[in-house]
Amino acid sequence: MDSTFGGIYKGKRVLLTGHTGFKGSWLTLWLQELGAEVIGYSIGVPTHPSHAELLNLQMVEVIGDILDEEKIFTSIKQYQPDIVFHLAAQAIVRTSYRDPVRTFATNVMGTANVLEACRKTEDVKAIVNITSDKCYQNRELPRGYTEEDPMGGDDPYSASKGAAEVISQSFRKSFFNLDDYGQRHHTLLANVRAGNVVGGGDWAQDRLIPDIMRAASQSQTVTVRNPQAVRPWQHVLEPLSGYLHLGWRLLEGKKEFADNWNFGPLDGTSLSVEEVLNIAKQHWDKITHTVEAPEAHMRETSMLMLDSTKARKDLHWQSIWDTTKTFAETIEWYKSFYTNNKVLSLDDLQTYVTDAKAAKVEWAIT
Repeated sequence: MDSTFGGIYKGKRVLLTGHTGFKGSWLTLWLQELGAEVIGYSIGVPTHPSHAELLNLQMVEVIGDILDEEKIFTSIKQYQPDIVFHLAAQAIVRTSYRDPVRTFATNVMGTANVLEACRKTEDVKAIVNITSDKCYQNRELPRGYTEEDPMGGDDPYSASKGAAEVISQSFRKSFFNLDDYGQRHHTLLANVRAGNVVGGGDWAQDRLIPDIMRAASQSQTVTVRNPQAVRPWQHVLEPLSGYLHLGWRLLEGKKEFADNWNFGPLDGTSLSVEEVLNIAKQHWDKITHTVEAPEAHMRETSMLMLDSTKARKDLHWQSIWDTTKTFAETIEWYKSFYTNNKVLSLDDLQTYVTDAKAAKVEWAIT
C-alpha cells in the first residue's frame, strides 16, 4: 500500500490535529499503512468506545487543545512535520447550539492557532485544512455547491466553519501567497470540504449512523429527526483519499493545487434520512426507528449537496464506492464489532484500495 499516492508519504513526518476523532483515526491508520511517521495532536479521546483506541496504533501522541497557542506551536516546532492535516474541531451541530462560544473558539481561533504555528515553522511544506460542506451559505439549492459559492452559516456550527474558511483564506493570501512561494515562504495551504461521512468506528452523539447502530446493539428503537432531510452520504475513506491525493500534490510543490476543494459522493447518491434507515434495515434486522419533531429553536438544513466537478477534473479524483457498498460496509463493521468484538477497519481499507486500483484511479496506480 505504501506505493500509492506516488509513494510520497513513505518516511514523511505527518502531524494530524484531531487524530483521535472519527475521520482522524481512519486517516492515521491509512497514513501508517503508507509508511508515514504520524504525530497526533488531540485534546483526548472524544467517545467511548473509541475507534482510535480500538486500532491501538503505535505513534507519537500529544495531548493538547488547539486553543493552547503555545502548545500547538511547540509541538509543530519540535516534530517538524512535512505536512499538517488539521481536523480538530467541535463537529456536532446540536452541540454548537448548547455551547456556541466554545464552538466558535475551537473552530475559528483553533484553526488560526494551527495556521499561525505552521507559519512560524519553516519545516511545514503543506497544510490541508479540513472544514465541512456546511461552510457554505446554504440557500437550499437543488444543485451541489461549488468552490465558488459564498461562505456562510445560520447555525453556530455552520457559521464557525464558514468563518474558519475565511481565516484560512486570509492566511493563504497574507502569509502563504502563491506569488511568493519558493521565495518568501515554502508552504502550500489548501482547504477541503466533504459531506456526511459514514463508516465503522463513529460513536459521536447526534449522528444518524452511530445513533442507529448504538440502538440496534442494545435492541432499542432509534429516534430520528427530520426524516426527509437530504444529505450526500459517503464512506469516510472517500474524502480521505481526496485529502491524501491533494497532500501528495502539495508535497510535490505544485502550487496550483493550493486552493479550495470539494470531495463529495457520486452524483445522484444524496439520500434522505428515511432512505438511509430503510437501507440500514436491509443489512441488520434489529434496526427499528421512530420519528420525533426537532427542537423548536434548532434549524437544520433540509437540502445540502456538494459539486465535486473540480476535484474530478483537475485533481483526477473520483469516488470508488456507491451508496449500496458504502452502507453495506459500514453496517457490517458495526455488526462485526458488536457481535464478534472484531474491528474491520484495516480490512475495509485494503478492500477500498483494491477497488480503487481496479478502477484505475490515479492515486492508486501511479
